[in-house]
Amino acid sequence: MATGSGDHGTACTLEFTVQMTCQSCVDAVRTSLQGVAGVQSVEVQLENQMVLVQTTLPSQEVQALLEGTGRQAVLKGMGSGLLQNLGAAVAILEGPGPVQGVVRFLQLTPERCLIEGTIDGLEPGLHGLHVHQFGDLTGNCNSCGDHFNPDGASHGGPQDSDRHRGDLGNVHADADGRASFRIEDEQLKVWDVIGRSLVIDEGEDDLGRGGHPLSKVTGNSGERLACGIIARSAGLFQNPKQICSCDGLTIWEERGRPIAGEGRKEPAKPPAHL
Repeated sequence: MATGSGDHGTACTLEFTVQMTCQSCVDAVRTSLQGVAGVQSVEVQLENQMVLVQTTLPSQEVQALLEGTGRQAVLKGMGSGLLQNLGAAVAILEGPGPVQGVVRFLQLTPERCLIEGTIDGLEPGLHGLHVHQFGDLTGNCNSCGDHFNPDGASHGGPQDSDRHRGDLGNVHADADGRASFRIEDEQLKVWDVIGRSLVIDEGEDDLGRGGHPLSKVTGNSGERLACGIIARSAGLFQNPKQICSCDGLTIWEERGRPIAGEGRKEPAKPPAHL
């Protein structure tokens, strides 16, 4: 089941760190989310700069609302609406072209998985999105294997009972080439996809109904544009990081870097006190 923004779908809890130093910061953060469709509750803790949001909105929309106050916000964890950590993962998509993005997976309940993300650099229109069998990027996206399909089923759409488990249907890119989406799926489980890969395709997935020789295999959705390994990520209250151990960046410096592509791997400047 795919859902858009608003009061649709199953709520999850998002944990943000937000740059707040005083009560007026707290008031501004609360006001930014007050009355927004899809936001069910907000908890703000000034002492540790934490904001908990229970919502059916994609995390990037909530982050944009928070940063609309003029304060940086970093998503640090996700959990179910009942504050349970049933499993979370993330894939950073890159390819040889301009397409890049971040997609997050969250097990909302034992039966239902949330897949939400933003992918940029696409041609406007529909693009097939699939979990693939292997987390192998040695040959770019061509080494990711076939769609994740442990049941030996034919390719189908996300609403079909007979489908690959990795069949997530299509995401829609707007006129600016951005696809933002929130999908809930009852066949995919976070614990089954960690270590595998996520791939965005060149064209529309025909959901197995197109009559093409590839319709029941891949959905005839064209070349693989970008991909990323699905890696375990932090649930609620599981990410205490303030400085990244790999490059010495604070979470605020890390927030200012591109999520993928040019500029992502530039050497970090040493802290001023060193």
